[in-house]
Amino acid sequence: MTQYSQIKADPMAIARLLKDEHGNTPKGLPPVHKWNPEFCGDINMQIKANGQWLYMGTPIGRPALVKLFSSILRHDDDDCFYLITPVEKVRIVVDDAPFIATLVTKVLDEGVEFLRFTTLTEDVIVLDAEHPLWVNYDAPDGEPRPYIHVRDRLDALIHRNVFYQLVEWATVQEIDGKLFYAVQSAGQWFVIAPFESDV
Repeated sequence: MTQYSQIKADPMAIARLLKDEHGNTPKGLPPVHKWNPEFCGDINMQIKANGQWLYMGTPIGRPALVKLFSSILRHDDDDCFYLITPVEKVRIVVDDAPFIATLVTKVLDEGVEFLRFTTLTEDVIVLDAEHPLWVNYDAPDGEPRPYIHVRDRLDALIHRNVFYQLVEWATVQEIDGKLFYAVQSAGQWFVIAPFESDV
C-alpha cells in the first residue's frame, strides 16, 4: 500500500494557486513543462483505471476541479505522475492512463477524414502522427486496452464503447506486408487489431 507523507498544500490550495489576481482560473493549459518547483511529497490523490479521481479515497465530485487538476498533471522521467504549480510539486497515484477518451467523431475537412476524440476532462485530440493510437492485447484481464496519446507524456485509455465504434469503422488494410483491421485519420492508417483476430 502506498504511504503518503504530509505536505503543506491540499487540493483546494493547489487550485487557488492557479488563479489570477481576480480569482479566475487561466484559460488554456499551464506551462507545466517549464515549472521546476521543489518536490513537496506525496498527496493522497488517485486516478483510477476508470478515470475517476479520488482524494483521500473519496471521489472528487466537481468536474471543474478535476479538469483543473488534469491541466497541471505531468508525467516525469521517473515514471511518476505529479501535480505541478510554479511553487509546488506533489506526487499522485495513477492506476493506468490519466485520461479516458469517452467520445469519438468523424470530421471531414477538404476531403480528408479525421477522427476526433474527447476525454472526460474535455481534452480534444485528433488522431494523427503526433497523437497515435495503439492497443495493448497483453493486459492481465485479457481485454484489449486501446490508448491514444494526448500531450507530452500523457495518454488516454479509450473507453470500451469508443473502441467498439472504431472496430465498426475499421477496414482490412495491408501494412508492412501484413493484414490488419485499421482506421484512417489525417491521411494515415492506425492498427486496431491483426486481421486474424476475432475482435
